[in-house]
Amino acid sequence: MFNWFKEELLDLLEQKNQLAHALLIRGPRGIGKQALAAALARGLLCEKPDPTGESCGHCSACGWMETNAHPDFRLLAPVSEEDAGAEEGDGGKKTKLSPWISIEQVRDLHDFIHVASHRGGRKVILVNPAEALNVSAANALLKNLEEPPAQTHFILISHRTHRLPRTIVSRCRQLVLRAPEASVAMQWLAEQGVNKPEIALAQCSGAPLLALTASESGELNGRRDFLANIAGPDFDPVAVAEQHHRELSLERFINWLQKWTYDIAALRMYGEARFNPDMVRELQKIAGQVEPLAVLRLHRKLVREQRNVQHPLNARLYMESVLLTYADLIKSQRRAA
Repeated sequence: MFNWFKEELLDLLEQKNQLAHALLIRGPRGIGKQALAAALARGLLCEKPDPTGESCGHCSACGWMETNAHPDFRLLAPVSEEDAGAEEGDGGKKTKLSPWISIEQVRDLHDFIHVASHRGGRKVILVNPAEALNVSAANALLKNLEEPPAQTHFILISHRTHRLPRTIVSRCRQLVLRAPEASVAMQWLAEQGVNKPEIALAQCSGAPLLALTASESGELNGRRDFLANIAGPDFDPVAVAEQHHRELSLERFINWLQKWTYDIAALRMYGEARFNPDMVRELQKIAGQVEPLAVLRLHRKLVREQRNVQHPLNARLYMESVLLTYADLIKSQRRAA
């Protein structure tokens, strides 16, 4: 559990005897919703909770939760499945994560919900993320949400609540969470050993867990060098593509350029750079000479392009094409100015 959601956890545990049978925890990805939901589940199932209602960490129930073996707890999440069409090793199969929670997973809850609990207490079902329920699974879950047995709690986590059926949302009490204050998040990231936490946090829209993952995976490596290469007034798109296409994935390339164009428009309109605060000087030189609406049109195009980078492409030619479009915009706007 992260300290920035401590108050929300204690409020929920304080009212656990009046807690709604279905709780929808919603908010941006990477802020700690899952940790809060897990701490709440542990508190509800703990047999010797402390005075605040939090789990003791020592009883049998806490031990089972630690090993994902509690008989009165179920997790609904996308599961790994075998891809028989892929070739990997001698078996000709590899596992991949399904994007969906299936109706079979929901149906398996029937006996769990309607049979008395093993420990004579509460039962908890955690659904993460709830928008991974396919249509059939959502309809099946809805029946369980309408008339659950006493002391049965559903905790749903959602990053994109707009993708959930309204019927599901309407049967849940909602807890809306936001990213922690930047100062709190940066202090936590610094404690995790993240170098330049303010940049990692900005690149990840204030989500500290995403910032930690991006830092540990090296996702931000080379960002500043690449952006510096396209910040000059007369950069060569072909040369930049040739320089970066081998070590820079297309997904990261589009992501960085998308955030770069957003910051150009944002600086012109609002005087702030959201994603690249360490490159304000370079951004200002461009922003002062371009029409923000023209840059935003390119930005929206780059957002759409994120769907195309998953397909097999010639990386160098693709980068050339995108950078030529960006260069033409910048140079035409500069001439017009």
